Formats: sequence, C-alpha cells, structure tokens
Amino acid sequence: MKKIALAMLFAGVSMMAADGKALTAKCAACHGASFEKAALGKSVIVKGQKAAAIEASLKAYKAGTQNKAGMGALMKGQVATLSDADIKAIATYVAGVK
Repeated sequence: MKKIALAMLFAGVSMMAADGKALTAKCAACHGASFEKAALGKSVIVKGQKAAAIEASLKAYKAGTQNKAGMGALMKGQVATLSDADIKAIATYVAGVK
C-alpha cells in the first residue's frame, strides 16, 4: 500500500512540474523562437547564456531590481506571475536550446 501511495505522489509531482518550453511561448514574440534575437532590438541575446544567469536575470526583473537596456518595466510585467519553479524551468529550457 505504501508503494502505491508513493508512486501516486511522485506521479502527481511530476505532472505539476513546470514545462519550460510551454512557458516560453510568449517570450518568442520578442526573443525569437530560438532566443536568437535582441528583444525589441535592445536587449542582449539570451541564446547561449547559462541557466543560472537566465534564472538570476528573470528573478531580478520580477523583483524590479534589473533594468537592462530600459527593459525593466516590460520584463517585470512579463515575469510577474511566474513562480520560482517556472523561472527555473524557463532558464533550464532556454539554456538548452541549440
């Protein structure tokens, strides 16, 4: 019985895990499908950055403490509803895009 309960718990947790690819759908409009563009011609290109750097940047935008290239207010609005798990999933996905 314990094995069944544990299996169900792990299945539920994995189903709730954030899907980085799905979460980046709205990002592609400015950053490009492969994150190869400078958003609105202003930002740095995200493709090629390490996950830790992307995660730190997104968290800073969410906190309102980052304003690279004047994009702070726009990015704060884009990431406002993301959880820490969402941000981590996005960063991991984007860092892995080739």
